[in-house]
Amino acid sequence: MTERTQTSKPNVARAANSPCPVREAADGIRTLPTGERPNVTAIAEVSEPEADVTMEAVVERGNLWLAYQRVVSNKGAAGVDGMPVERLGDHLREHWPRLKGELLEGDYRPSPVRGVEIPKPGGKGMRQLGIPTVADRFIQQAVHQVLQRVFEPGFSESSFGFRPGRNAHQAVRQARDYVREGRRWVVDLDLEKFFDRVNHDVLMSRVARKVKDKRLLRLIRRFLQAGLMKEGLAAQRMEGTPQGGPLSPLLSNILLDDLDKELERRGHAFCRYADDCNIYVRSEAAGERVMVSVTRFLEGKLRLKVNADKSAVARPWVRKFLGFSVTWERCSRLRVAKEAVKRFREKLREKFRSGRGRNVRAFVEELGPALRGWKNYFGVAEAKGIFEELDRWVRRRLRLLCWRQWKWPRTRVKKLMQLGLDEKTAHISAFNGYGPWRNSGARHLNQALPMKLFEDMGLVSLCPVT
Repeated sequence: MTERTQTSKPNVARAANSPCPVREAADGIRTLPTGERPNVTAIAEVSEPEADVTMEAVVERGNLWLAYQRVVSNKGAAGVDGMPVERLGDHLREHWPRLKGELLEGDYRPSPVRGVEIPKPGGKGMRQLGIPTVADRFIQQAVHQVLQRVFEPGFSESSFGFRPGRNAHQAVRQARDYVREGRRWVVDLDLEKFFDRVNHDVLMSRVARKVKDKRLLRLIRRFLQAGLMKEGLAAQRMEGTPQGGPLSPLLSNILLDDLDKELERRGHAFCRYADDCNIYVRSEAAGERVMVSVTRFLEGKLRLKVNADKSAVARPWVRKFLGFSVTWERCSRLRVAKEAVKRFREKLREKFRSGRGRNVRAFVEELGPALRGWKNYFGVAEAKGIFEELDRWVRRRLRLLCWRQWKWPRTRVKKLMQLGLDEKTAHISAFNGYGPWRNSGARHLNQALPMKLFEDMGLVSLCPVT
């Protein structure tokens, strides 16, 4: 998964119980006392940003303390060395003097990243992740914090991905507002395997605009070129920045900031979230011109390839952006994209398959995180009909689960009577000869297993609270 870089409240309680070895003593390194917080105000107030982007700033005590807190609170999987996050403190207590010396001398070499492939949404291929070791994640996070201070203020207002105080909801709302203003055509750009195709030389030239410390530049390039370990073999990387480490999202924003500045120079209305970029125009002809010129810019200046099959000039309501679309009315409203609804149904179907034979109340509790997560993300949609439809569908799947668990007609008679149906209705329902799915939507099962029953079990409703 892509490492989130948006600033969040650190897990202070966990950090206090896992001492961070970032305060130096004359004879080596020791931990911060429980509850002690470094004074990091000076770090955030930089009058000359470029002058502060040095390796000394990376290994500064306060910067390391914040990096340690972030890595520990994010948890995450182990890298190629198998070391879990919980052992980071002990590892640094033992090895930090050597690691710091290597960083300051410019000799530090990252370990290979552990290659992991996960399916892309919709089952369209696989996404390559690169999981760094915990120690490398700690150093990457420290570098990330230093770079972010100087690059973040210059990023575009239309860039929303992996930035402090910005999120996908802001991006889709801005996209909706562009459509309401009359820009009812969208240039939907898809960068082909963006994180796998980033040109290291092009990216490093953008980083070097504000980073002059050669040790830091060398370290960043080594992180980019760290081998990808798969099936016990480490392959050298000459391009790309696999998702999985703290630096990857920031580096993608640094590279694509050139695209943002070019679109701003041309006066375009656009929204970008990481490598997803939509440009909103007033006519199809304008969209076609923009598609040609922006593709030329991306492939010529940034050496990125636009996927012609997935990119298009179309109406915004037939395209999706970050899982959302818009309605076609003049005053467009946000709605959940059909593809996102389909993926959610498939995800829940898998859960229901695993729920056969399970206690229904326990299974409803297990559904909670998936339902809450989907609701929290898509709850900002203004077209609400899909939420009621999905609520009904989830309840019907639960009734289907119960009907199958009861299995035999006589068991069904007994259960239906226990749930309040009279004996005659229970017999007719249990012996009607219809299949499970039809029965799950029938009146008798709706009466026996009403909405109130599932609410009492703790079933999360997808309908946003108004």
